[in-house]
Amino acid sequence: MSFQYWFPLALVVTANVGYHIVAKETNPAAPPFLALAVTYFVSFFLCAMAYLASDHSLSRDLPALNWTSPVWGLILVAIEFGYLLLYRAGWKVSTASLIANLSVAILLIGVGVLGYKEILLPKQVIGIILCLAGVFFLHI
Repeated sequence: MSFQYWFPLALVVTANVGYHIVAKETNPAAPPFLALAVTYFVSFFLCAMAYLASDHSLSRDLPALNWTSPVWGLILVAIEFGYLLLYRAGWKVSTASLIANLSVAILLIGVGVLGYKEILLPKQVIGIILCLAGVFFLHI
């Protein structure tokens, strides 16, 4: 497998680790939506600069957007607000992400099978069972 195959995974994993450390370390005294507003201001600035540095044209590219971009924005705020609340409620950084991501993965298996006609193989079912068993053993 090539660099182009593995690099995105490494980026997602590395960024997710940083994400959870930063979310856990966000000052509990800071209002969550102010923290998120600053976060999104920095994100907007970085994305706008990267877009402007490209050879794209806003007049050509804007019509290519659909409902997914604003809905994605709503979803991202909900995820980040949720993680801030999880950590402020006392969840451990070592388990909050694990349980949340396992829950998401299980739901997405259903979405993949029912909505996208993906095939669930017996070995994948065994993997799901082992993941659930792992979470069980983390909590006994």
